[in-house]
Amino acid sequence: MTVPKRCFPMGLRLALCCVLASALLLMAASTQSGVSAGQRADQDPRARIRSEVSLVGTLASVLDKDGRPALDLEQSQFEVYEEGVKQKIEIFEPETQQPLDLTLMIDSSLSEIKDLEFEADAASRFIQKLVRPADRMAIYEFADAVTQLAPFSSSVPFLQAALKHIVPGDGTALYDAVYLGAQALARNPSGRRRVIVLVTDAGETTSRADFETARRAALRADALLYTIVVRVVKNEGGRNTAGEHALETIADSTGGAIYFPNTVGELTDMFDRIDRELRTQYRLGYYPNPRPPDGTYRSLEVRVKCECKVRSRKEYFSGGHLE
Repeated sequence: MTVPKRCFPMGLRLALCCVLASALLLMAASTQSGVSAGQRADQDPRARIRSEVSLVGTLASVLDKDGRPALDLEQSQFEVYEEGVKQKIEIFEPETQQPLDLTLMIDSSLSEIKDLEFEADAASRFIQKLVRPADRMAIYEFADAVTQLAPFSSSVPFLQAALKHIVPGDGTALYDAVYLGAQALARNPSGRRRVIVLVTDAGETTSRADFETARRAALRADALLYTIVVRVVKNEGGRNTAGEHALETIADSTGGAIYFPNTVGELTDMFDRIDRELRTQYRLGYYPNPRPPDGTYRSLEVRVKCECKVRSRKEYFSGGHLE
């Protein structure tokens, strides 16, 4: 049944017309606002880069001409280059307090038997000094295979007790130790510094992983490699130095360091140097421009404007699958 128009008072019809007009105006304004926001996003390449590219972070250890940590440097003194292209530093944190995840790898091969007690004692003191409540460490021994002695923990007594369970073995799975230490770190949540500390005579005899597999695993985990080489044979002509050179290359790639104490008694000093360096690092971050292809290794360089030596990782993995 059709209702005659005269049944609606004039005032009511005017009110309905006003409500309809207001609704149409609000819809138009909303649409225009959305278009403007989209246009602004499209017109701002920086916004697009940030939405599509993950932040790349790197740690820089800066030493003065006397080999001591260079403190109080300013952001303006740092430059970061990816594939030779200068990047804009978005994050700068001197003496970063970002928590640590560490894997401590102790060589328990037969060649190390006479030094194991000294190594365990020095490592125990290192744990006592380094590990803070927000930090986590896992402990492994390696000979012909790699064995976990303690999972990631912040408990200093628990970690120290694990060192008492080191058992000497045959062979030295050096590359496996780096590879599996990196894999363990990679499984942990991001947003923490990742470090592998290796104590070894640098022999290599039984690994399944090869050098490049170990190196790339450390890079993909964003892990720094610090190695203390306890040399059973002091004369370079009387020992196989291939493992030492390999560890030097991996340490340089990741931004870590390698140390050669002259005696086992110097182990504590070497651990102290690692502790001091980890507590005085600069943390830098940037959004890579241009955007890197997924699944590739990208060259990275940090430069510092001072009479200093800077150590930082030389490559990073851009994510995705390997090409």
